[in-house]
This record gives sequence, structure tokens and C-alpha cells, in this order.
Amino acid sequence: MSEPEQWYWDLSRKRAVRATARGLGTNTLGPYNSEAEAENWQSLIEERNDSWDGDDAAWTTSDTDDQ
Repeated sequence: MSEPEQWYWDLSRKRAVRATARGLGTNTLGPYNSEAEAENWQSLIEERNDSWDGDDAAWTTSDTDDQ
């Protein structure tokens, strides 16, 4: 059984590319599990960052509660 195909967002070409066609690692984001996920990279990053910001706020709040 073969590995699932991975996709990357190529920052230079501004499009999703298969792992086999990606350029330099410094010019790509990924890997993603599908072409659609790679094309939606910005929303995925924003969702992740929002989640992390919420985690940071909760951690900071719980830290000040102990004092």
C-alpha cells in the first residue's frame, strides 16, 4: 500500500503543488493531506494561531490566579 499523497503551498508560484513537484523548503508550506487543504493554508494557520492565543490567555490567567 502506498503513502497518501502530500501537498504543499508554493509561496513563489502561489499555488498548491504535489510533494513531488515542490521547490525549496523555504518557499513552501506544508505538508497538507490534500490539494484543498494546501489551497486553504491561510485559514488553517489563522485557526491554529487563534487556538494558541486562547491557550496562552488561559495559561496566563491561571498563572495569576495562583498568586
